[in-house]
Amino acid sequence: MEKYTYSTLSEAVNELTKRGFTNDFKLCTDAIECKGLELKLHPENFEILEYYRFEGDTDPADEAVVYAIQSLDGKVKGMLVNGYGIYSDSLSDQMLKKLKEHHQ
Repeated sequence: MEKYTYSTLSEAVNELTKRGFTNDFKLCTDAIECKGLELKLHPENFEILEYYRFEGDTDPADEAVVYAIQSLDGKVKGMLVNGYGIYSDSLSDQMLKKLKEHHQ
C-alpha cells in the first residue's frame, strides 16, 4: 500500500476525494453515518484504511484527524473528520476502540 503524506487538512481531504473517498461520514454514538446515502455503519461493518493527524500551530482547538473509511464490502468509501483526541462521552465502547486504535 502506498504511503501518503499531507501538509494540511484541506490537502488531505482534496486528495482523498480524488482517490474515491467521496462520502462524508458523521460520528454517532455507536456508528458512523452518511446522510447522503441514508446509511449507518457500525464498527464491525467498516475499516479505517488510512488516517492523518493535523496539529494547530498555535491553537490546540485546531487539531484534527481525518479517517479514510471503507465499508467491509468495499462498496462505500468516505471520510470522517473529527477533532483530534476529542470524543463524546456518548460514544459506545466499540466506536471508541475503533477510532483510538489508530492513534497509537
